[in-house]
Amino acid sequence: MADKVIPLSEVSDHVRSGMTIGVGGWGSRRKPMALIRQILRSDVDDLTVVAFGGPEVGLLCAAGKVRRVIYGFVSLDSIALDPNFRAAREAGSIECTEYDEGMFVTALRAGASRMSFLPTRAGMGSDVLKINPELRTVDSPYTDETYVAVPGIRLDLGLIHLNRGDSRGNGQYLGPDPYFDDLIAMASDRCIMSVEKVVSTEELTASAPPQSLLVSRMFVSSVVEAPNGAHFTSCEPDYPRDEKLQKHYATSAADADSWKSFESQFLAVDEDGYQDAVRTFSSSDDKGKETA
Repeated sequence: MADKVIPLSEVSDHVRSGMTIGVGGWGSRRKPMALIRQILRSDVDDLTVVAFGGPEVGLLCAAGKVRRVIYGFVSLDSIALDPNFRAAREAGSIECTEYDEGMFVTALRAGASRMSFLPTRAGMGSDVLKINPELRTVDSPYTDETYVAVPGIRLDLGLIHLNRGDSRGNGQYLGPDPYFDDLIAMASDRCIMSVEKVVSTEELTASAPPQSLLVSRMFVSSVVEAPNGAHFTSCEPDYPRDEKLQKHYATSAADADSWKSFESQFLAVDEDGYQDAVRTFSSSDDKGKETA
């Protein structure tokens, strides 16, 4: 079996301007943030981003790398809206395609099946059809029902993060939800999977329930070992969301000078520098509490 492990530094070699990229996770949960930070360090732009979006969408928008976002929502969970995405949308600097969540999943399933569309009841009778006038409906050939014909989304590149994986590309989640990462992988021409830890196949399959083996090596092109690689989003049970840093991110985005400071501290550095900055930020916050 091929060893698919690559260093994080090589991730940007697989990304090209104009690509359609799918990002796994859900809101501010188990996002492949180390992979996103590596893209932020590159010169690619004009991306179409497909996601149940979280801070990765906001960061890519703030960096001017996004042309279009296709999404079911973009949220930081404990903070309702990502401020950088909201600013980009309100300014009209990006194109937006907003689907009902059920429609979004249907679009991924169609892409994973290499279908041009799939029918769904989701969205019928809602304003989703009004704000997406390009959508069509289709009549069932078997009943008198009408469905939304959701176009399939095929991705040039998928980016996902799981708790564990082996060098062959099999991926395992240990938290409460798969977050449709398997669909992202299946709908992608290439998929890069980062994991908290690369383990042997034997260890991967030794004790975990079979349903946790979410992603098949068939759909994974490269594996990146990235401890703390979902930070500042959650990666349960390995670590929760870093609420303090997420709040700092959202607050910083509201002011140009504060954002420059945030970029300098957390983004204009390599991954080791980012992790060092996180430790320094957490340590200073703890010292402030002790002083108070």
